[in-house]
Amino acid sequence: MANRPPYPGIPRWVKVFGIIVTVVVLLVVTMTFIGSVEHGPGRHTPSGDAGGRVLPSSIMEEYAPPEGGRG
Repeated sequence: MANRPPYPGIPRWVKVFGIIVTVVVLLVVTMTFIGSVEHGPGRHTPSGDAGGRVLPSSIMEEYAPPEGGRG
């Protein structure tokens, strides 16, 4: 039986993709533990307050439908 050439190994694009995925996962884990990744509506407003905007619930409390039932 003839000697076959050795298997060439993992393709370069697979290695590069694996390295990129590993780096992204490590960045996400690091950012999560550091605490700079915040979730929720508080990250969109300064100091967690409403920023001077009127909240929808307070608008609806003062709303009175027009006579005739449509509005």
